[in-house]
Amino acid sequence: MTNQPTTQLPNHPTTQPLDQLCINTIRFLAVDAIQKANSGHPGLPMGGAPMAYTLWTRFLKHSPSNPNWFNRDRFVLSGGHGSMLLYALLHLTGYGLTLDDLKNFRQWDSITPGHPERGVAPGVETTTGPLGQGFGNAVGMAMAEAFLAATYNRPDHPIVNHFTYCLLGDGDMMEGIAAEAASLAGHLKLGKLICLYDDNRICLGGATALSFTEDRAKRFEAYGWQTIPVDDGNDLAALERAIRAAQAEPDRPSLILVHTTIGYGSPHKQNTFEIHGAPLGPDEVKATKANLGWNPDESFVVPAEARAHFGAAVAAGKKLEAEWNEKFAAYEQAYPELAREFLQAQRGQLPAGWDAAVPVFPADAKGIATRASSGQVLNALAKNIPTLIGGSADLNPSTNTALKGLGDFESPQLQPTDKQGAVGGVWSYAGRNIAFGVREHAMGALANGLALHGGILPFTATFFTFSDYMRGSIRLAAIMGLHVVFVFTHDSVGVGEDGPTHQPVEHAAALRAIPNLTVIRPGDANEVAVAWKIAIEAQSPVALLFTRQNVPTQDRAQVASAEGVRRGAYVLADAPRGKPDVILIGCGSELQLVIGAQKKLAEQGIAARVVSMPSWELFDAQPQEYRDAVLPPTITARLAVEAGVTQGWHKYASDVLGIDRFGASAPYTVIFEKLGFTVENVVARAKLLVG
Repeated sequence: MTNQPTTQLPNHPTTQPLDQLCINTIRFLAVDAIQKANSGHPGLPMGGAPMAYTLWTRFLKHSPSNPNWFNRDRFVLSGGHGSMLLYALLHLTGYGLTLDDLKNFRQWDSITPGHPERGVAPGVETTTGPLGQGFGNAVGMAMAEAFLAATYNRPDHPIVNHFTYCLLGDGDMMEGIAAEAASLAGHLKLGKLICLYDDNRICLGGATALSFTEDRAKRFEAYGWQTIPVDDGNDLAALERAIRAAQAEPDRPSLILVHTTIGYGSPHKQNTFEIHGAPLGPDEVKATKANLGWNPDESFVVPAEARAHFGAAVAAGKKLEAEWNEKFAAYEQAYPELAREFLQAQRGQLPAGWDAAVPVFPADAKGIATRASSGQVLNALAKNIPTLIGGSADLNPSTNTALKGLGDFESPQLQPTDKQGAVGGVWSYAGRNIAFGVREHAMGALANGLALHGGILPFTATFFTFSDYMRGSIRLAAIMGLHVVFVFTHDSVGVGEDGPTHQPVEHAAALRAIPNLTVIRPGDANEVAVAWKIAIEAQSPVALLFTRQNVPTQDRAQVASAEGVRRGAYVLADAPRGKPDVILIGCGSELQLVIGAQKKLAEQGIAARVVSMPSWELFDAQPQEYRDAVLPPTITARLAVEAGVTQGWHKYASDVLGIDRFGASAPYTVIFEKLGFTVENVVARAKLLVG
């Protein structure tokens, strides 16, 4: 190569020339890609390159030729705006990203988008960008490792044994979701979680001194973390000592506070907010390259020595993977049933007979709350799906999501003297009940991390009104297509006396607006059972919406099978000869109203078809022929009934009985009557449509 770069000051004086060459290679691949795109965030890659280099070349256990090797260390770039740092590392260590891919940074249809996206470039563990979310994902991944290790490892057979590393910045640390996740991680004593904090003290709009002056180390120490300062982010020896100390601490997660210089090497912009989120500019790129001993007239340079050094990761990874395969073969011979179960979970497969214990509910006019029938179904499923784990935001008694007798996911060192609060009875990392605490923000991100790790089928639970706290995590689950089940109970003004703060009215519409999220609001216990089966079989996130109040269990000898839920909507009870004058559409607790209205209308000579529509998404995915059979285009007199905002329902109905206001504090029967959710009002609205 001509004009070979050399290393000069201000590079760290104790760093070996090859190391410095490799670090600057990372820096300038990032700088060049961002400059070519005229868009991006160079500050983090330039300042954070030494710690990323140290981690990736001296510690990270990975196999670039097989990015999905199960026992790899996980690396999460929580500060996703610094994506070019990750893309440079993936290119250099042999993940198949080419220089052309780097040159295509932030362009249409490239595999190097502006923020890392899972499933786009190989080696990207999670989609990050919304700050704090990646940190929460990393905590979830560490929880998954702890659960799987406790469940499947046996003496002399540690088949699950890896670290989770996370690189985060000041913005991540400021977000409330990070505080929630860090608090739980410390409580759980997740010793295999190691976070490197890019403590450059500069944010997009200025110095952190403007708004962020707390002692971060003391804060994390209070959470139960080990904290390790590194005063100079370019000191590789200090970085190596810090990571080794973190690995040696088995009972506390570790936060390594690395004091870096944002935009390191830029003569005029380093250590300023101007370099956080904008290209350096052509002149400053040249000045920076000259300042660090790099050829200012070349772009996208990878010196041969650097490429060879980074490229050693491929062979090293194959060796690590081969060694693990040998260990797993021995494990498989010693514990064939466990090995089969482990592989099944790892591949996302369900065991035979996984739904055999799901109950069928008898007809019951008094009925049962769908949150209660959900609890019965969930426990039946958990008996046969060993990696179905989850919990609630301190609401198990209300959401009915405790897995009875299946243990609590806790550090074994946290055995309490008073076990009255225990859900599952035994406290260990093999426990399947996760006590997330009142931390909905973190709960969503942690569940995503559990799913991202693999081998886990996670669920969460809280009151539906608090789905707002989780929306960012739910949206990311949908973007990534993660198999997470989000359970929401207390799904309407049927909550009653707790009043409008706890009564969701706009929330179903808000979730239905998220692409790639399936929302199901079942109308009775048997629809609940089918909804749970759908959620378990899904390949993407599902939100299940359940009532607080009792709803009748329909007599399925008189109406259609609940299996119709699989198609999103189905004819529950038809008009005589299948020729209705009006179609009544309902879901959730309001399904009983349209059934009652059908009978009243029949007494008045009006034929009505009742359509149960628990899921818009599933219905919209059906062939047009089926949709037209359920909702014939020739029948325009259609009334939809749901105790929530009317937004969106007009796609299916000509009139909607809904709630375009907030609720009130009163017994739920009174609220429903005052807001018009009675059989009589449904009948009156239907008659107006018929004319």
